[in-house]
Amino acid sequence: MSSQTWLTQEAADRLRAELESFEGVGRKEITAKIEAARAEGDLKENGGYHAARDEQGKMEARIRQLKQMLDNAHIGTPPPSADGKVGAGMVVTAEIAGDEIRFLLGSREIASGDLDVYSEKSPLGAAVMGAEIGATVSYKAPNGREISVTIKAAEFYA
Repeated sequence: MSSQTWLTQEAADRLRAELESFEGVGRKEITAKIEAARAEGDLKENGGYHAARDEQGKMEARIRQLKQMLDNAHIGTPPPSADGKVGAGMVVTAEIAGDEIRFLLGSREIASGDLDVYSEKSPLGAAVMGAEIGATVSYKAPNGREISVTIKAAEFYA
């Protein structure tokens, strides 16, 4: 089961504009680059052709990612958490290993500025998801160590 992705209206509009740009102008430009490189001759040793094909593959992957994200996203603000628990779309203030950090729990696509973002599926995100404010939880770091996290505050990202 996949977790819900919450997007602000601004983030959804920005992603739709990016998708439209890639599907329209982006595809035309990359097709023109491929045709120009193909006209140069031998495709086996044509660096411009291979670079353009690589760029096309990356753009098509981004188009698929954007479509999937927009098709499965919930636009707006997540329902308020009356129970004081951490949820998707919240900016969490937590103490981790003695340092206080702030991060967005959710999709990197909605964040602006220099706010760190952790997915609900990441070890830290999964540990704090659903935890009460004031609670101490822990997660296993990639190196195998248990890391303690005390949740200080959580508010919805605006």
